[in-house]
Amino acid sequence: MIKSGFVDKWTRAGNWRYFWSPCPCQALAALRTAFAGSLAAVLLVAWVVLSAPAAQAQAVDVEKAKVTVALATEPPTLNSAQATDSIANFVLSHLMQGLLTYGPEGNLVAGVAERWELRADGATFWLRENARWSDGEPVRAADFVFAWRYALTPSTASQYAFIFYPIKNAEAVNNGILPPHQLGVTAVSDRELQVVFETPCPYFLSLTAFMTFMPLREDVVTRWGGRYAADKDKMVYNGPFVLDTWVHGAHVRLRKNAAYWNADEVQLNEIDMPYVTSDFSAQFNLFRDERIALAALDTGLLDEAVRRGYDIHDFHTGSLYFLEFNFRPGRVTNNLSFRRAVQRLIDPALLVNKVIGMPGIAPAYSLFPKTVKGQKGFFRDEYPEPRVKADLLAARHLLEKAKKELGISRWPPLMLLSGDSPRAQQEAEYYQYLFREGLGIELRIDQQVFKQRLEKMRRGDFDIVVAAWGPDYDDIMTFGDLFASWNDNNRGRYSNPHYDRWVRIAQRSDDPETRFKAMAQVQRIVVEDVPILPTYENGILYVQHPRLKGVRRGVFGGDPNFIYAWIEP
Repeated sequence: MIKSGFVDKWTRAGNWRYFWSPCPCQALAALRTAFAGSLAAVLLVAWVVLSAPAAQAQAVDVEKAKVTVALATEPPTLNSAQATDSIANFVLSHLMQGLLTYGPEGNLVAGVAERWELRADGATFWLRENARWSDGEPVRAADFVFAWRYALTPSTASQYAFIFYPIKNAEAVNNGILPPHQLGVTAVSDRELQVVFETPCPYFLSLTAFMTFMPLREDVVTRWGGRYAADKDKMVYNGPFVLDTWVHGAHVRLRKNAAYWNADEVQLNEIDMPYVTSDFSAQFNLFRDERIALAALDTGLLDEAVRRGYDIHDFHTGSLYFLEFNFRPGRVTNNLSFRRAVQRLIDPALLVNKVIGMPGIAPAYSLFPKTVKGQKGFFRDEYPEPRVKADLLAARHLLEKAKKELGISRWPPLMLLSGDSPRAQQEAEYYQYLFREGLGIELRIDQQVFKQRLEKMRRGDFDIVVAAWGPDYDDIMTFGDLFASWNDNNRGRYSNPHYDRWVRIAQRSDDPETRFKAMAQVQRIVVEDVPILPTYENGILYVQHPRLKGVRRGVFGGDPNFIYAWIEP
């Protein structure tokens, strides 16, 4: 439960009044005690000493060209066809490479494909001759054909299968209507890959850099079956690094891949991650002791970092945090009046400014973060989102309406699924307090470790979940189709034919104006129908070892990225 002194009471006008001083510094000081938490699991690294080797770790080792960092949690899977999370994306972005990839400046560059041609009806890729797997075998066009068919095969249960739908017959293959060999992708030769589109896909090149589009070796996947990628010796690699150590839950170490076609551009020999934790204080302590080279900061650590004279870096992750409602049959969260009551209960600005209190994090009011590009500039500048102001009295009226519609006199307790980081816990407790004091609803917090939370989200084992979404590729559709009825990452199983129709319109058009106008309708529906309640757009502050250079912080392609990093002598 949240501390009793956290919120005083709401005013007659329906606004929360806080105990905190109006002085931002005092308010932050008070919050540092109550909210000395950490950033949530998406995109982040954090650590704690877990093993004997970790005790001997040093942040950077110039002679060995080795950097030591950490993971917030181990990746739930490294099977690129099944991975869905940012931790797996971070690791896989170092181990594997798609047709295109991201360069040191974060722009799309040639990967396994040395050249390509994108057309309205499809694309052709020509693979480089020296692309090799870690066992010396060449990377063939057939490896991409197999990987994409494998991801779409219903038995694979890939939650990212929808991302292939611009390819001819992909949706029918994924639904079991057509066999995988009818997917519109062909290996013309070992080095030429032909793709036929179902609909125009102007962002297809960006898709090819995403983890689900990475190649897979049929002989390796077939050999290990369901155990593929479960351990370091149950997969092969075609990226800049190989998996040298994987002690589950404790230690991951990447070693430079000598067979990688562009190995000369990779200066690090080793990326060691002997710490696994989401505790930012532990992370900072390790950075202070020069055991790790990178550490994210939270509110309670910022002053100490400044006091110690560390350079503070900032980075907008492009991620959206939100509350997602469960629409499965029998759930009271399916009721629109209830969701609108919650919409008027929670003020994202108060959450960000008074609870999180961290520079770089912005209140969220739209499905599309401010970093999403529009036709000429940013989408939100071209299509401003409609906003609904927090209003407690209106929220209570809507809750009473919901009770009548549902035929209940008393609202049942609701289960809030959240992560296990300190910030996630404090955020969940904040919602718990608001629900109880504002609406008289008991909100029971189900706090889970990352892997278990993902599994509970997949099963729909929640009423409301504290969720987040980071962009997978550089197009508005990476957010736009998230709550389409066919998207398996739509964990609440929201289904709205109007939402689906606008997504289809945008997907089937290569006219920018048509696509963005359709996305503006999607934005409106999210505000009016409240399948989710956006809360904040994530940004992080972090410290980095001064001798570690070239680390790319990017919205796409796995973050942080050490492929082009080096250590200054």
